[in-house]
This record gives sequence, C-alpha cells and structure tokens, in this order.
Amino acid sequence: MAQQATPVRTARLGRPLGPEPATVCGVVLLLPGGEETSHRRPATMLGTAPVRALGRRLARAAKADGLAAHLVHYRWRGWNGTEENQARDADWAVEEVVRRYGDVPICLAGFDMGGRAALRAGGHEAVNSVLAIAPWLPEEDRSVPPEPVKQLVGRRVLIVHGTNDRRTDPELSFRLAARAKKSNRDVCRFEVHSDGHGLHQHRDEVLALAEDFVMGALFGRHFSRPVEDAFAAPPPLGLRMPLASGFGRRR
Repeated sequence: MAQQATPVRTARLGRPLGPEPATVCGVVLLLPGGEETSHRRPATMLGTAPVRALGRRLARAAKADGLAAHLVHYRWRGWNGTEENQARDADWAVEEVVRRYGDVPICLAGFDMGGRAALRAGGHEAVNSVLAIAPWLPEEDRSVPPEPVKQLVGRRVLIVHGTNDRRTDPELSFRLAARAKKSNRDVCRFEVHSDGHGLHQHRDEVLALAEDFVMGALFGRHFSRPVEDAFAAPPPLGLRMPLASGFGRRR
C-alpha cells in the first residue's frame, strides 16, 4: 500500500476579532507566544488568549477608524533556530494583509515568542509599528550575531516588560531597545514593576498602553503624555519608563 504524503502545513490568518469594519484602513497582526524548539502543532485557544484579548480591545477602540485585528496561526509551535518559523509566518501574514486589503498601515503586536517574531518581521515596508509584550529573546552569545534591529528604522516601536518576568529576561529586551534606539528615535520601552511574564497584576494598564500606542501609530491619534515622554527621553530614561498604576483610566 502506497504511503500517504505528509500534508504541508501552512500559516493562516484568523477571522477578524471584534467588530469587522466595512472598510479596512489599518490592520493589527496578533502574534502569540510559542517555544524555542518544537515542531508540534501551534498553541491552543488558551495559548493565544493574551493576544486575543488585546485584539478584541483594539477592534472595539478603533471600530470607527476601520481597524481589522487578525490572529496569526503559525505552522509550528517553535522558532526552531535558523528556520525562524514564527518570524517567517509573520512575514507571510503581512504579505497576506497587503493582498487582501491593499496599501494600509500594519502594526505587528506580539507576546512572548510572538514579540520576537514581531520585531524580526518589522522591516516589511507595509509595517509602520511594532508592539512587543514580554518578548522572548535569546541569551547573548559572542559567537553568534545579536538580534537584528536595523529593520526597525522608520517604525514606531514599543516594548513592554514586567520586571519580575521569570520566563523572558527583561534585561535582554532593554539591551535590544538600547541598540535599536541608536538608529531609530521612535523606540520606547515601559517597565511594569513587580509584574511577571503574563502581566496579570496590571493587565488593564498594559492593555490601555497598547491601545494608546496602536491608535497613535496606525491612525495618527495623539499619544498620551507618558508615551510621548518615553519616545522623547534619551536612553536609558525612555527605555525604562515605569508604567503607572491606573494608566488609561478616565478621571
């Protein structure tokens, strides 16, 4: 009996989260976390929950602006060394957005390993902004080149990291931000003091910060004063900006 060929696995975009706009004027691609090495199937619904919550919030906030928020479904769960699977899937997703919607600005928003993928894929000409939340980054090794940052020139970049993160090292995201800031002034980084990897203690503030950034980057809304200050401040001040308790609450 002939052996059946293994089906080729492909990346895909999920259906738009939240209200679907009649005319799409901007897109957020949501990149969930993953593992350093794994050829297993991608994360389940539970594994994508952090970016789904972000996508629904953004879609509601920018309904009148024409925002479409799509979850990117990876081919594999792992980054897998030089295969860089999640970054390649993010590249594919950007191309797919261009094919579907034409010339619209795109924000790559990633959590954990998805944060690394967002930063890597940020060089596509259709991408105007990158949001990396608790990004997984490799330990620095003098025998291999550091994570690239030149592709981020011309993009607005926001990194958010909990100071008590035990899965992804906040110091590594600070060092990457510092290197990126040398060639791109539109880089800032917020620290969420005492919070861990999932940023559960200050979830509302993190979502409000993400909304503030994405609405400003994609649709030209005014950034809040803390975000403006973080972009304008020289290193290290603008790269260790504390996220204030209650950020985004209406008075």
